[in-house]
Amino acid sequence: MTSILLAGGGTTGHISPMLAIGRELRASHPEWDVFALGTADGLEADIVPKAGFELLTIDKVPMPRSISPAALKFPKRFAANISHVKKIIAERDVKAVVGVGGYVCPPAFIAAKQAKIPLLVHEANAKPGMANRLGAALTKPGLVGVTFPDTKLRNSTLVGMPMPTEIATLDRSDSAQRQAWRADLGLRDDKPVLVVTGGSSGAQRINDAFLAAAPLCQDAGVQVLHITGAGKDDALREAAAQLPDYHVVDYVDGMHRAYAVADLLVARSGAATVSEATVVGVPALYVPLAIGNGEQRLNAAGSVKAGASQLVDNAEFSPSTVTDQILPLVNDRARLDAMSAAALDLHYPTNAAATMATIVTRVLRG
Repeated sequence: MTSILLAGGGTTGHISPMLAIGRELRASHPEWDVFALGTADGLEADIVPKAGFELLTIDKVPMPRSISPAALKFPKRFAANISHVKKIIAERDVKAVVGVGGYVCPPAFIAAKQAKIPLLVHEANAKPGMANRLGAALTKPGLVGVTFPDTKLRNSTLVGMPMPTEIATLDRSDSAQRQAWRADLGLRDDKPVLVVTGGSSGAQRINDAFLAAAPLCQDAGVQVLHITGAGKDDALREAAAQLPDYHVVDYVDGMHRAYAVADLLVARSGAATVSEATVVGVPALYVPLAIGNGEQRLNAAGSVKAGASQLVDNAEFSPSTVTDQILPLVNDRARLDAMSAAALDLHYPTNAAATMATIVTRVLRG
């Protein structure tokens, strides 16, 4: 049996594309054994098994950034992780490793190289992280897929962001479907809809600004669908209870529905959000979270440059951003239509998972 090891985790930005690639590999090759490698304390420990994939774990061993007792222990712990993955590769007769980023990837990449099996990498963000830069250096041309056309990464080719079929095939011009989903979500069809979400990284700054501006959204004739995440922002929920057109929900079952009903999206600029919103043509205002390598700002750069979206720094996002910039925009149909057209004109790939699966198949067939 052909076994494929998927490596990645830590954030949904890594896990979602990893699972999309895994599902595509299973669909293309039902006889293959496709399983994942992560850490026991990452989000993958919950998400991956729920998605129907076996998850094996290794220790979380972050690369030290300063001299400390942990730094002194790093070489031994890192070497132990490499040995652990090499054992998995040998015992499960793994034929290829597909890595997407996160703490588990460096030892998995090195183990694959030492075991002399194909190594494939998918980089979600516009600015690659350290793990995937390592993986790209250890593999061959054409075995590294990137999401954004301007990403600089060795041996890479543009494949796009693996995403659910419901998003890749969404037609926002289908007014009947749009109207039905608005009704499902408790929204009226005679007022513009502003969708606000923070993604898995959270959005306290955004939430606080909308808490202060919520009554003004109502006064402006704008419906808000605010996706906060489970158990977050009780103050916002309490304020919204007095406003019939301000809807606060933990989550939306299927983000394609949120994209379909939105006239404007306000969100963090994670790679998946930017890719998905661009593919379906949702006008967006992005509020990048200043984390990691500053990749969220770069993820949105192509969309902003094309006129498909706007960007406001997290530190500058305030109630006045909502009242002075967002509310006028969501009521400006001509401008929103132009932004939507600009997004669609970027022609971001929609078949990334299938492309990555095809690359795996090709490399294994020699």
